[in-house]
Amino acid sequence: MTGTMGWRIFWLVLGALAIVAPWIITSGFWINFLILTLFLAFLGQGWNIMGGYGGQFSFGHAVFFGTGAYIQAILQSKFGWNPWLTLWFAMAGGVLVAAFIGYLSFRYGLRGSYFALITLAFAEAFRVLATAAEGVTEGGKGILIALNQDPERSFAMMQFATGTGYYYFILILTVLSLVVVWAMERSRFGAQLVAVRENEDAAEAIGVNAFRVKMGAICLSGAMTALGGVFYVQKFLLMDPNIAYGPTKSVEALVVPIIGGMGTVFGPLLGSAFLHTMGEITKEATQFFWQDRPGLDLIFYGVILVLVLAFLPNGLVGLIKGQWRGRRQGRAAERKKAVA
Repeated sequence: MTGTMGWRIFWLVLGALAIVAPWIITSGFWINFLILTLFLAFLGQGWNIMGGYGGQFSFGHAVFFGTGAYIQAILQSKFGWNPWLTLWFAMAGGVLVAAFIGYLSFRYGLRGSYFALITLAFAEAFRVLATAAEGVTEGGKGILIALNQDPERSFAMMQFATGTGYYYFILILTVLSLVVVWAMERSRFGAQLVAVRENEDAAEAIGVNAFRVKMGAICLSGAMTALGGVFYVQKFLLMDPNIAYGPTKSVEALVVPIIGGMGTVFGPLLGSAFLHTMGEITKEATQFFWQDRPGLDLIFYGVILVLVLAFLPNGLVGLIKGQWRGRRQGRAAERKKAVA
């Protein structure tokens, strides 16, 4: 009970700090740092539902991100729709694409590397399609969203004059994603999803409909990742095929939960915080010691990631749980020794 209470206090304090952060931090750089950290955690959580809990590794999660982003951008720029309305259509688009890919993959029993490759192929196909469809997507030059000039309508247009508005926007989305995954983890659906991940044949033998469970996971993952695309469009007011369907977003969504801890509620958040922090540290260190060697920070960054993957198979969450369990066992042993 003491350990549980301690964790609850820790997360309450962390939540309170997250709420008041913009009032404490005045630097635009650090506010943007927090925004990108939360944004990447949100994308990672979308991948975590399907890859971490379901064991269905995707190399092309950008297909959901880009679909949501393009629907949001097109409906706003070409049809003048309100962004709060287009948000729901963007999420629906992510679900439809996810359902299409999932049906083709799971209906014919694609698993493991085969499923990973088909998601990568779809992301590339959508990138080529977005580049070719210039009449709709503006091709390679991308779609620009008009900047709102009326401060009083910033919330109505989902555009904010300062980084604080975007910070609270992505903070709310990230908290909602944590709640969704927390609830899923404790639901019948979550238990079935983990059972499919551990042994799909055994899960089906005890009555789990693996196809339906995996379809539910990929649709939920697609909706959440598409919502990440919506936030990106509103924050940066630009979307082109390489941003939407390029490999960057797929890799980020994949790496964050692996570093933080796949199949855990807070893994993507810890992984994102670690990646962004180490990225800034390596960048500053290489600029200080080797100013004339651009790109060296990326080498150190890659080495750190390889070391984490090699020595922390369960991610940062696994490391924290191991340390916490070791301390509790040590205290229990000390109490037994004192009683003896």
